[in-house]
Amino acid sequence: MTPQIPGYVFSLESILRPLVMAIALGLIWLGAARMPASAKSRYATAGVLLVVLIGWQAVAQYLGSANTYLATIENPPAVPTILFGLLIPLAVAAIALWRSESIARLVSAIPLHWLVAAQVYRVGGGIFLVLWADGRLPWQFALPAGIGDVATGMAAVVVAALLARNAVGAHRAAYAWCLFGIADLVVAITMGAMTSPGQVHLLAFDAPNLLMTAYPLVMVPTFAVPLALMLHGLVLWRLRRETASTGRLVTACRLRTPWRVPKRSPERPTARQIGLPAPPVASVGRGIA
Repeated sequence: MTPQIPGYVFSLESILRPLVMAIALGLIWLGAARMPASAKSRYATAGVLLVVLIGWQAVAQYLGSANTYLATIENPPAVPTILFGLLIPLAVAAIALWRSESIARLVSAIPLHWLVAAQVYRVGGGIFLVLWADGRLPWQFALPAGIGDVATGMAAVVVAALLARNAVGAHRAAYAWCLFGIADLVVAITMGAMTSPGQVHLLAFDAPNLLMTAYPLVMVPTFAVPLALMLHGLVLWRLRRETASTGRLVTACRLRTPWRVPKRSPERPTARQIGLPAPPVASVGRGIA
């Protein structure tokens, strides 16, 4: 039996889904506009990414609305099929970044602070707290997932501002923010599996997590979470490349700068060397007349 979804969840989803799509599409076009390549190559790469992104969102929405991933107490899945909706997009994105030089150049052209600020949509995870307060989600999942998402989304704005100003410690803050955001998603995925019907259902037996595999909340693990992990991965990839590039630049500057031996200041000439009479020297032991 399909669980009853509150109307406010559909209202929030109708706002967040186009917002997330607009953010992702904006990042692609921003990278295409700054990408060091011909106009044809830039916009061809952006066009391919746009088609893939829109197609991914459409497939995820179709499978979710068709209850493909639905897990119920009466019919718990032997294999958590929702993991396919989570892992397949991540694998495709990793292979594309690894194999396509054009995609790598486009992603490298996106300003780092915009990649971080894009995850402001994570504040929408506060809906988990609302559903927990409404008695529709177990606390074991809702509290860590909701608090972690809201904290990550709010911190994204702060870290992005530090990166935009090139403030001292901005890169360290970005590393810390990324690790926290990834840990939040890992905990949410783990607790979601442990509180939902299935082989690893170990918690919340009295009030299991039935909403996360039903539409529209199923779009979170099959679209929003993989997208967030992709953005975190791109930020870490960029930070690593920029750190390595800075290190090579410093090394090159040191190698190109010759070591100079400081010149000794010339000694002052003596009176004899310039032909002046030597000053009189008093005799030792002679008294004063």
